[in-house]
Amino acid sequence: MSIPLDWIKESKSLFTAKKPEHFTDFEHCSECAEHDRTLLDSSIDGIGLDALGNPGWDPLCFCSPEGLAYYFPALVRLSLETAENDAFYFGQLLFHLAYGGEENRLLLHFSGTQKVFVASFIEYMIATFPDEIEKNMCADEALRTHELWQKA
Repeated sequence: MSIPLDWIKESKSLFTAKKPEHFTDFEHCSECAEHDRTLLDSSIDGIGLDALGNPGWDPLCFCSPEGLAYYFPALVRLSLETAENDAFYFGQLLFHLAYGGEENRLLLHFSGTQKVFVASFIEYMIATFPDEIEKNMCADEALRTHELWQKA
């Protein structure tokens, strides 16, 4: 599959946050500390499904909004890279974008331009990979999440 580099390049130009000193409340518990180390030891271009692909052990669930903004280009990349295989990361991205509804931590943190990008990216994924989204039982979530971000 040819990955549309414009989405990845655009995300890198819009999400230019400096790498945080810490991504989680690393002193809270050993799980937070482990997730913090995982994110600190990775890069936007290097982080992959080995670190982020397990919904039951996802360091981004414990991550600050600043940390999620830093890694957002990686989430776009992983969504595109796995759109047509069994790993299908886009479902996890939808979770991070929808959790909490209008009080979603990313929705509250991202700039207006970043919000427009997110809504456009979700729309692109829905239009380009409808069968894959349906196969992974994410169609309703994708539509709800798109609506949430489009309204923002």
